[in-house]
Amino acid sequence: MSEFIKLRKGLDLNIKGKAEAIVEEGSLSETYAVKPTDFIGYHKPKLLVKAGDKVKAGTPLYFDKSQPEISFCSPVSGEVKEIVRGDKRKLLSIVVLADPTITYEEYPKHNVSDISNMSGDDIKAHMMKSGVWPHLIQRPYAVMADPKDSPKAIFVSGFDTNPLAPDYSVLLAGQGENFKTGIAVLKKLTSGKVHLNLDGNGEVPSIFSAVKDIQINKFSGPHPAGNVGVQIHHLDPINKGEIAWTVNPVGVAQIGKLFLEGKYDASKVVALTGSEVKAPKYYKTISGASLVPFLNNNLKSEDVRVISGSVLSGEKIDKDGHIGFYTNNLSVIPEGNYHRFFGSFVPTADRHSFSRAIGLMSFLDKFKFKNQKEYDVDTNVNGEYRAFVQTGVFEQVVPMDIYPVYLLKAILAEDYDEMEALGIFEVAEEDFALCEYVDVSKHDVQAIVRQGIELMQNS
Repeated sequence: MSEFIKLRKGLDLNIKGKAEAIVEEGSLSETYAVKPTDFIGYHKPKLLVKAGDKVKAGTPLYFDKSQPEISFCSPVSGEVKEIVRGDKRKLLSIVVLADPTITYEEYPKHNVSDISNMSGDDIKAHMMKSGVWPHLIQRPYAVMADPKDSPKAIFVSGFDTNPLAPDYSVLLAGQGENFKTGIAVLKKLTSGKVHLNLDGNGEVPSIFSAVKDIQINKFSGPHPAGNVGVQIHHLDPINKGEIAWTVNPVGVAQIGKLFLEGKYDASKVVALTGSEVKAPKYYKTISGASLVPFLNNNLKSEDVRVISGSVLSGEKIDKDGHIGFYTNNLSVIPEGNYHRFFGSFVPTADRHSFSRAIGLMSFLDKFKFKNQKEYDVDTNVNGEYRAFVQTGVFEQVVPMDIYPVYLLKAILAEDYDEMEALGIFEVAEEDFALCEYVDVSKHDVQAIVRQGIELMQNS
């Protein structure tokens, strides 16, 4: 039975630099990188290649010692150019110098009727060997799924409410058959339901409306309504000992393409967004591509921060870095390395303020005036670090039945029983990203949440 859930808590940020619905062929990158740091929860990679080795798209580059059956594969064919290591020889990335024409490892092909006759174990083995297994993320803890588990349900969020978020109807254009096949695969991995959660405020993309025999739910409300963790909380909350899996729609399509075409195809569409981009738009590319072709001659200034993902919860990367495995959008905003004299005491129409303390436009919102202003945000935290005080603002932006401040304090106190009672099994960093944005104490709230998750994992 489908559900329609309306959320009232949260906050939408209207930021300059949204991508125009134009898809451009991205310039072919010279190098592509697979970064073990993208995959949270797996920390002991074992290399299968060395510099100078020839690989194809879909060739395993490494596996994790704790899960040796899961392969992490090359997105392109070419030569392994470099193995990049950090402190204590931590593996940071495997860089591949790409061939002009990509060749693929050949894997078995399966149509939808084949999939319906396959066992769940056979499907898992096929996914783990060919590089698409990392698309499956486990809740609790928001780490890569363990193939030995059987999830009570699988959740796919078909919309993104983050600032500057890409449109899935653009990201998945022409991928209808792949997406339907990917859903058929997911249905074999759980004895429970597969949930496809859609935006209740807008028109449903045709690629989603064509999918049958799964539970389709609709959510409306401000960000973080599109966060899959928030959706799980309202549909089927996770209790101690329970496991659910989540998959991004782009990952669903890539899984489907593997089964239909018998190859690991890491090509995708990425949105390049942000106020510092001259022409925000979508680009066809391949996972792991270098950022240089996208950013070259496309920035308004050099003093910028490039973020892999959302401005709220994404990861800072270098301008010559590489696109992450899970990245569907790149956000480029100005660095905030400056000081405002009496900044918090001077009303202005140029800055957004959740507390309505400094933003005139935000103050007008209090009286229900319609504010369509787009804000040019930067990375300035607008204040110094202060004591962790309880102001009541966190509860206004977390649409979940938890006490966010008490949960954070329980994490800092390393009180395992309190963390469990206060909902640590239901949250991930992105669910607390708005808390970090509105926090007057300027704490790294998302890092605290991950600290709590790791404490519970290791307990």
